Amino acid sequence: MRPACSEVGELETFLATRLARPLPGPAAQQRFAPVPFVDGWSPELEPETARRAAVLLLIYPGAGGPAIPLTLRHPNLARHGGQISLPGGAIDPGESAEAAALREAEEEIGIIAGDVRLLGPLSTLWIPMSNFVLSPFVAVTDTKPAFRLHPHEVAELVEVPLARLRDPGSIKWASRDRRGTPTRYPYFAINDHLVWGATGMVLSEFVSLFGADSTLLSESGG
Repeated sequence: MRPACSEVGELETFLATRLARPLPGPAAQQRFAPVPFVDGWSPELEPETARRAAVLLLIYPGAGGPAIPLTLRHPNLARHGGQISLPGGAIDPGESAEAAALREAEEEIGIIAGDVRLLGPLSTLWIPMSNFVLSPFVAVTDTKPAFRLHPHEVAELVEVPLARLRDPGSIKWASRDRRGTPTRYPYFAINDHLVWGATGMVLSEFVSLFGADSTLLSESGG
């Protein structure tokens, strides 16, 4: 079993190369879209009226191998309260998407931006319900952050081993009524939480980067 920092180092090398190549894009994102979805929706669309947001998918050495942090949003938040999300938020005027992802992650979960190395972007994703175009960024850090949760925004930190995301057994389906229409949707079952919607779509594309190379996401790092 290799040290955790070695596992993250191998992932960094792999992902830096993989993210420089064409991304899986809409085909991977749509695997986690609700069925049926909004008429005319396609994840790569960028309406002129849409606002911009960015999120950070941060890989760090966890107890069970490389992991990423998700957040359970505070139930009192007006937008997506009580849902699981990647740390992130709206891009401020004049701010780059990369800077926004780091700033929001620092505010929400207390990471130190200077300790993080950005590897590259995943595909943008239009979220029609909130009319945001989301820009996700993959990053790594050599040590587990000393997480500090924003008391008014984050109710719980959800630490997710990457091996769990790659496990087909973590993907389930559920049903709900959406505006009077019965809707089925896939989700990642993580620590008794349902990770679905835009977050599920981002994670679906991320997992697709590995293709058949599941050894990079094994419990022990191979």
